[in-house]
Amino acid sequence: MSSASLLRAQIETALSPRFAAGFNRPAQVSRPLQSTGIEALDGLLNGGFPIGAVSELFGPECSGRTSIALSLVAQVTRAGGAAAWIDVGDALDPESAAACGVDLPRLLWVRCSEAETKRARGKVWSRLDQALRAADLVLQAGGFGAVVFDMGAVAPEHALRVPLASWFRFRQAAERTQSTFLLLSQTSCAKSCSAVQLKLDRVRTRQEGGKVLSGLQFQAELVRDRGAVWKKPAASVAAWGQAAPWVSER
Repeated sequence: MSSASLLRAQIETALSPRFAAGFNRPAQVSRPLQSTGIEALDGLLNGGFPIGAVSELFGPECSGRTSIALSLVAQVTRAGGAAAWIDVGDALDPESAAACGVDLPRLLWVRCSEAETKRARGKVWSRLDQALRAADLVLQAGGFGAVVFDMGAVAPEHALRVPLASWFRFRQAAERTQSTFLLLSQTSCAKSCSAVQLKLDRVRTRQEGGKVLSGLQFQAELVRDRGAVWKKPAASVAAWGQAAPWVSER
């Protein structure tokens, strides 16, 4: 035992009878987990993403963010639950979602547009403004096993302008309604409000017949996992995610 650890132990032993509450460490409460449907990724996450918490998936374009989110939503909807997809960039393809196993009648798709639907003090709401309000309404309503906030198309300089108070409010609502909240972005935005942070990077694609994309291999690095029983160093894994059926051009 180091001298610092020994000194701390002596201080705690001397003061604990007088200030017991100050030295009682709260027990680690494990959260229920939602499987992603990707075996290697579930292994990295010790079972899946935490239910009732905010999880971040961030990385460059084509790094597997959407594939992972669709796989998780497929798990929720196939089990009879409902899911919501807050689509900031209006980029979700329903056919691709269905091909990944998502039960579309159980998916609420919120498409944000640039139309002048509302004004506040003379300023037109942007897509991001609409998405934040929509996510707030969806989470407060409850009943959704998974809520995906997809702002992968938003540039980091704009995404980072979202107030931390918004992510804190979403974290509280997700915990109250026991919803798995996934934030997809190019960079980490929720910071301390997120229970899990996954940094993604594309490795390579898998094609059938040289043209049809059948899978995407991505590198996932677990940057943060607050639900772990013990603190562990950052870990990474390479996994295959199912890709939407589309034909690539040579």
